[in-house]
Amino acid sequence: MQLSIVIPLLNEEESLNELYDWIARVVQSNRFLYEIIFIDDGSTDKSWEIIVALSKKDPQVKGIRFLKNFGKSQALHAGFKMAQGDVVITMDADLQDNPEEIPELYQMIKEQHYDLVSGWKRKRYDSVLAKNLPSKLFNWAARRTSNVQLHDFNCGLKAYNIKVIKNIEVSGEMHRYIPVLAKNAGFSKIGEKVVQHQARKYGATKFGMERFINGFLDLLTIWFVSKFGKQPMHLFGALGAMVFIIGFAFSVYLGIDKLFINPTGRLITSRPQFFIALSCMVIGTQLFLAGFIGELFIRTKKAPQNYKIAAVISPDSVAEVD
Repeated sequence: MQLSIVIPLLNEEESLNELYDWIARVVQSNRFLYEIIFIDDGSTDKSWEIIVALSKKDPQVKGIRFLKNFGKSQALHAGFKMAQGDVVITMDADLQDNPEEIPELYQMIKEQHYDLVSGWKRKRYDSVLAKNLPSKLFNWAARRTSNVQLHDFNCGLKAYNIKVIKNIEVSGEMHRYIPVLAKNAGFSKIGEKVVQHQARKYGATKFGMERFINGFLDLLTIWFVSKFGKQPMHLFGALGAMVFIIGFAFSVYLGIDKLFINPTGRLITSRPQFFIALSCMVIGTQLFLAGFIGELFIRTKKAPQNYKIAAVISPDSVAEVD
């Protein structure tokens, strides 16, 4: 298997047949040994029925159906588990990603030996205020925080060496940061390709402004995981020790002042320094314990698979419901 094309989707019944015909024409004209994996992320329209019909028409079409909408990251995770091709390409199902880019993306992975190639939609056909400007701000912040120099983290059109997707865990809403996850896993050769962006032909976008709010929150998460994910004690332990020392210093000051400098003065418990000392020592201890518990947690806890599959289309089973 040379090529796996992984396509997460939600309520895209109008575009699926056209998308399949376009992809099939491109990959067959280039004589690829391929598979197309559709992941139905809880669609309420006829998307799954179309995927089943396509799988009967073309045995290279496979499908996964979720019981409900779990999100794009979970859909990609399921598709990556099923993928078998040497090169894995992800794209959206709304016809805004151009399948004509597939051969060159494949060549960049196989011949130029990139671990990952991300698409860059330099010219976009989206609303300027709703998507373009927030996307530029988001990408700028992601570059500065992650030190991965990509112009378009959000582009759904990406190509991966199979080793990359088998060695990373895409959970939560971290699909935007797969290049960062790949870099953290040791895959450092990350490239970028300018790709053609298509205007949406059917339906409406499934993402609103909350996408960017969640994106920035996820950015903070990925920054923390990148820096301290494997050693949380380095952050919480250091902060806890520093805060505890500040509190302890105030305690020593209060003790010396009461015993030797001003023994007849007001009670220690009536002085604001006492409450500063007490609070700092308690908070410092809590931070230190948080780091310690975090160290224990990451050594014993495996990330759960938090999506449920309703049906699978593969060479061995067609639309079998669990």
